[in-house]
Amino acid sequence: MKKSYLFPGQGSQKTGMGVDHYRFDSKFARRCNLANDILGYQLTDIMFKGPDETLTQTQYTQPALFVHAFALYELLGHLPDMVAGHSLGEFTALAAAGVLDFEDALKAVQKRGNLMQSAGETAPGTMAAVIGIDDTTVEEVCRNVSEEPDSIVVPANYNTEGQLVISGHVDAVESAMEKLKESGAKIVKKLPVSGAFHSSLMGPAREELNKILDELEFLAPSAVVYSNVSGTGTIDPELLKINLKEQLLNPVRWTQTLQSMYEDGARHFIEVGSGKVLQGLVKRTLKQVEISGFE
Repeated sequence: MKKSYLFPGQGSQKTGMGVDHYRFDSKFARRCNLANDILGYQLTDIMFKGPDETLTQTQYTQPALFVHAFALYELLGHLPDMVAGHSLGEFTALAAAGVLDFEDALKAVQKRGNLMQSAGETAPGTMAAVIGIDDTTVEEVCRNVSEEPDSIVVPANYNTEGQLVISGHVDAVESAMEKLKESGAKIVKKLPVSGAFHSSLMGPAREELNKILDELEFLAPSAVVYSNVSGTGTIDPELLKINLKEQLLNPVRWTQTLQSMYEDGARHFIEVGSGKVLQGLVKRTLKQVEISGFE
């Protein structure tokens, strides 16, 4: 039975995450202290004490989730057969599989968070969760709304069947929300985010981030890594780099990722990091698999 580790993205953070491990496990504490030194500020203060308004700022959320999940991964002490991460979590998956060095990955994550925060301020946008309607209808509504000038809205996260997230200009997202309600969506809810992630509004962030990624060495992984952009797994480091560079402007194909992992033999999934979001998505996407978490 093949084992797969899953690493969460934004939305899974919570104040106090990792504090008990930090107090009682020296290995976890050393990794967190190293992260503080690399970042140049006390990330652990934000992780452990908040306040929530600070932790939920993108430039802090992303390093916090990355460091927390990676430090937990090291405590597990054994290698999985497959890894995948949701959005920001893909960086954690790559570091866990040895594709990226921890320090390199953390610096890239820090830059990613800063760039996405800035892009959200320069080109204001938002995101909304859509539940209870088929993917094709969501895609069609987004296409129709996006035909208007300066009106971009696209599917951003394919989380599980009948559960998507859309992203784009505020007015375009709100227009799509209304049309999706009219089309029969059970729940349409705007998300508390600072930008239109995984849409073309992140263009300026992608350009700068890719300059950084081009400078990093991508090594052969110790486990098959599944990329958000393709929803498929590979051990080719060059392809992993290409996919990571495309991630910021393209949807997270999480449904397809989980299905691909299952088709490739995964039967035991462990969410490594804060929260239970990914465990819930596995339960709604796959049957007859083992699901657990480590936080």
